[in-house]
Amino acid sequence: METKSPWIAVVDDDAAICRALVRLLRSAGLSARAFPTGAVFLQAITEQHPCCVILDVHMPEMTGLDVQARLATLAPEIGVILISGHPKPQEQFRALHQLPLAYLQKPVNDQLLLDAIAQVYPQGSLP
Repeated sequence: METKSPWIAVVDDDAAICRALVRLLRSAGLSARAFPTGAVFLQAITEQHPCCVILDVHMPEMTGLDVQARLATLAPEIGVILISGHPKPQEQFRALHQLPLAYLQKPVNDQLLLDAIAQVYPQGSLP
C-alpha cells in the first residue's frame, strides 16, 4: 500500500545522523522516517513506499549498496541517495551502476541533499 502523502526514509546505523537528517528534512517541510538498518527498512516498505531513501553506504550486516541492489528489483520507483563518511572508488562505481539520485559525502551538504530529493518528490508537493 502506498502512502497518500510522500515521505523520505533515512537509513543509517548512526542514530545521531538519522536524527540530524530527519530534522533537516522536517525543517524543509518534508515528511521523514528513520530506520536503524537496511533490513528494518526493507521490512517496513512492504506496507508503504517512500518516494526516496537516503542510505548510509557503510552499515553492518546489510550495507547501503546491498539495500540499493535489493530496491532495484523490489521497488525501482524509489529514488536512492547514498551517503558515505569514507567514500571508496570501488563502492562509488558500484553505487553509480544502479543510477542513484546522488552519492554524497558526509557531512552532507544540505542543499545538495534537498536538490536530489526534489528530483523525485511529487511535483507541486515540495515546499
